[in-house]
Amino acid sequence: MSIAADLGINRATLREMVLRDRERRGVVAAPSAGGTPAARPGQPTSSADPGERIRRLEARVAELEASERKLATERDILRKAATYFAGEMNW
Repeated sequence: MSIAADLGINRATLREMVLRDRERRGVVAAPSAGGTPAARPGQPTSSADPGERIRRLEARVAELEASERKLATERDILRKAATYFAGEMNW
């Protein structure tokens, strides 16, 4: 099941919301088909030291995992709230 369906919104609407948020934060979107991921602002695209590149990638993975946990928590809270309020509407 897709995220848009989980949220009960149209996929195009969700896509627009994500694109606007990325634009607001200054994040460059990755290419849609193949290729390498886009560089983040302020980060070099290549590094002479492979160890430094690994450290940056590990930091990015940790950042994304933390973000995923936060989003999952927020989604669960919203689902529970929707269930609660839907029950309140049954008179």
